[in-house]
Amino acid sequence: MATEKTIQMGTQCVWAGEESYLMQGATQVPVVHSVSFGYDDVDEWLAVALGQREGHIYGRNTNPTVHAFEEKVRQLEGAKAATSASTGMGIISSALFALLSPGMRVVSVKDTYGGTNVIFTEFLPRFNVEIELCDTTDHEQIEAEIVKGCDLLYLESPTNPTTKVVDIARLTSAGHQSGAIVIVDNTFATPINQNPLQLGADLVLHSATKFLGGHADALGGVICGSKSLVDQIYHFREINGETLHPMGAYLLLRGIKTLELRIRQQNRSALKIAQYLESHPAIEQVFYPGLPSHGGHEIASKQMSGFGGMLSFMLQENSFDAVRRFVPRLRYAHAAANLGAVETIVGPPATTSHVECTAAERSAMGIPESLIRYSTGIENTADLLADLEQALRGF
Repeated sequence: MATEKTIQMGTQCVWAGEESYLMQGATQVPVVHSVSFGYDDVDEWLAVALGQREGHIYGRNTNPTVHAFEEKVRQLEGAKAATSASTGMGIISSALFALLSPGMRVVSVKDTYGGTNVIFTEFLPRFNVEIELCDTTDHEQIEAEIVKGCDLLYLESPTNPTTKVVDIARLTSAGHQSGAIVIVDNTFATPINQNPLQLGADLVLHSATKFLGGHADALGGVICGSKSLVDQIYHFREINGETLHPMGAYLLLRGIKTLELRIRQQNRSALKIAQYLESHPAIEQVFYPGLPSHGGHEIASKQMSGFGGMLSFMLQENSFDAVRRFVPRLRYAHAAANLGAVETIVGPPATTSHVECTAAERSAMGIPESLIRYSTGIENTADLLADLEQALRGF
């Protein structure tokens, strides 16, 4: 049988992590709802409890269905270990609080997801953790701050919602020279388009709610990396109780099986839509790393195999009132606070990615109130283009 390193991504999406958890001939991973797992042999029970052999004891800690999901993502990211949480923010917060202590220093960028930014600006400072948020595309500034002292470097690329791109390999190298642990949020790119661990990062995480699940019907988060780091995060997560539900894990497993197919279509459509919007007279600016006009296009071309399904744009009529009028005119798009689904989803950051932030905070992060985030679905590309064309009439 081929090893996980030699089989292609599409095959891994379907098969990775599942074989050992098929029960009684089932072709799909069963949903195991049991809270506890019994043992007739006390010594065997003790060995599982001490981590000396594989097994499950209590649902808050581990579960067979959840483990299969973690294994699938672990193999897709080429990691040694993986653990999950009930939401994307659950895994982000678990990682940060597991790895940081009072007196430590974090270097990150201003354009992280809104919930992550709140942890950096509101919660971690309460625990005497120093946070330095740099201009996302100013690599020299980021490197200079790393040199001043950095215990953890947190990156996101492409960013939410303006799709800014950072040079993961370059910044990871700088972080490691200062002894930092490097975490990359890979939610927008997915393992199909980008593999941060291969670029040197220590940990890669996903809001699995988004592209991994792909159907907007299950919450979840997952992080992958070395066993020593993942074990620390798992230990914190099992105690804080951010446990991924078995049914959620099953839905995410099912979604990942079509991940490569979905991403392939979303990559194609998003690029054509970005090109169309960039040439439209009613559009002021388009943010998509696949466009040569994008400031991070050269870096994205180097570290990504595809540019993703996410883009954002601004109308020439640069006002939130224009957003109010434009969004409802789209026929093939949900106006909703989500992304990465099979259906196209649109909305301004004020109601989606950065709803937790004030208008002033969004402005400080370079996110205009008139920005529209567009998560391209798997619909026919021509239909999406026609939908945008009719919605833009009169602008």
